[in-house]
Amino acid sequence: MTEWEGLLRLAVAAVIGGAIGFERETLDKSAGLRTHMLVCMGAALFMVCSVLLVHEFGGGPVTIVDPTRIASTIVTGVGFLGGGIIFKDAKHVRGLTTAAGLWVAAAIGMAAGAGFYITAAGGGVLTLIILNVLGRVESSMNFGKRQQNSGQSIEE
Repeated sequence: MTEWEGLLRLAVAAVIGGAIGFERETLDKSAGLRTHMLVCMGAALFMVCSVLLVHEFGGGPVTIVDPTRIASTIVTGVGFLGGGIIFKDAKHVRGLTTAAGLWVAAAIGMAAGAGFYITAAGGGVLTLIILNVLGRVESSMNFGKRQQNSGQSIEE
């Protein structure tokens, strides 16, 4: 992989993360357009760096480079970031969907950064379907109101 290919991978991740972030932004959620773009692109950048490091240093008989080590730390780091978005009060938990969206944006970024464009794009489309279409289905079925009546509510 060349650095120019790496830059293309970052752009793909930023566009897909932007699409997810735009959906969150239209609903006025705490993590919106820029946050999702940055998380997705940041994860892609870590993956691109992993791949470039393998190409640069992985060929020697003594040097063993494992690109999955960086990928595994992305999952942990984004989990920490997502934890800061989740808030709980006496009856409500808020931000779970936004935190999950950031986590998925990072995974999409990792896929784009690794060069799996179809997987990244498909993951982006499925994420938008889940957030947008299923969000409307939940609203129309009044899931939140039903849970509030039982005394405990889990909301975005």
